[in-house]
Amino acid sequence: METKYWKLSYAEGVTGRERNPADVAAIAEAAEMLKAGNTVAFPTETVYGLGADARNAEAVEAIFKAKGRPSDNPLIVHIADRAALGELVTEVPAVAAALMDAYWPGPLTVVLPLRAGVLSARVTAGLDTVGVRMPDHPVALALLAEAGCPVAAPSANRSGRPSPTLAGHVLDDLAGKIGGVLDGGAAGVGLESTVVQVQPDGSVAVLRPGGITAAQLAAVAGEAAVTGVSAAPDFTPPQEAAEAPERPAPDAAGDGSPAPRAPGMKYAHYAPRGWLGVVRGSSPAGAAKAAAGLLAAARERGETTGMLLFEEHLPLYPAGAADCVVSLGPLASPETAARSLYAALRRFDEAEATYILAEACPETGLGSAIMNRLMKAAAGRVIDAE
Repeated sequence: METKYWKLSYAEGVTGRERNPADVAAIAEAAEMLKAGNTVAFPTETVYGLGADARNAEAVEAIFKAKGRPSDNPLIVHIADRAALGELVTEVPAVAAALMDAYWPGPLTVVLPLRAGVLSARVTAGLDTVGVRMPDHPVALALLAEAGCPVAAPSANRSGRPSPTLAGHVLDDLAGKIGGVLDGGAAGVGLESTVVQVQPDGSVAVLRPGGITAAQLAAVAGEAAVTGVSAAPDFTPPQEAAEAPERPAPDAAGDGSPAPRAPGMKYAHYAPRGWLGVVRGSSPAGAAKAAAGLLAAARERGETTGMLLFEEHLPLYPAGAADCVVSLGPLASPETAARSLYAALRRFDEAEATYILAEACPETGLGSAIMNRLMKAAAGRVIDAE
């Protein structure tokens, strides 16, 4: 399959007749692809998504085939107009409506009771609920409006790989496997949307942390009404020594457990090709000392090493501590870390790193989402330093 590529000059806030005619034509062509049952990757404010008509079973199946995605991992449905909710779901609880008022369009997915017979069962993995969001990106909104259909769109990468924040990442993983890619530049947030579900008692369960923090949810629903999730993955991590370079294949399916209510809840995700472990300690100096020792031992074994750390901790490591050192920016700027995390993990692949360590960060604010993704990428492997 030849993958069509459109380079856009879209600027945020530019609408209607002011848009570049070439951009308008590209989006119209991409929308026709979606209507015809094809797949199109497009930018959102979080990461690039791989879209297909959520009502078309064959189109949705093409997403799973291109990504190599487990069949019990549900997809999020994207809409351009909140009025479309009525066609997809049977109920919008008051708290859910309030969250939408506050954070739509934006990086918030709300899991709601599904209206029967509307979407392909592949979208929901056979569940009676569906996750819906309205992205806050001019290209995404224009494409969704032009296509005129609900669009199922997971991240536009091979399953288990770091999510794409650039069109180039999409092409690296999926060129020749999908219909087209709309290149709208770098994604802004860099981490996927927060996924929530309002419970019968009105409380808000965070199924996946993301671009909307727990504090932002609590500002609408009330502090006591928000129940969060740990960064720790909900699968059993392998019991292996810190030195071992082997790891299980990501997204292994067929374990017989129930389908998760939202993406990113069950499987290892976001992983570089090399072995990855997360280092945490009572102090940055202690964590750095432990990491430096493990990296040195790995190099003696012939590994190509990588270190993912925060800018202010660079002086704690000896010169040349790893073959590839990548900074996530200042620890005090989690927004920078969120935007750069997936690109950083891909950098290790470019360096052909086989043994990688990453510093942990505090699980507050966006740090919760960052740690959630790191723990998934590391398949739960944690190295505790003194």
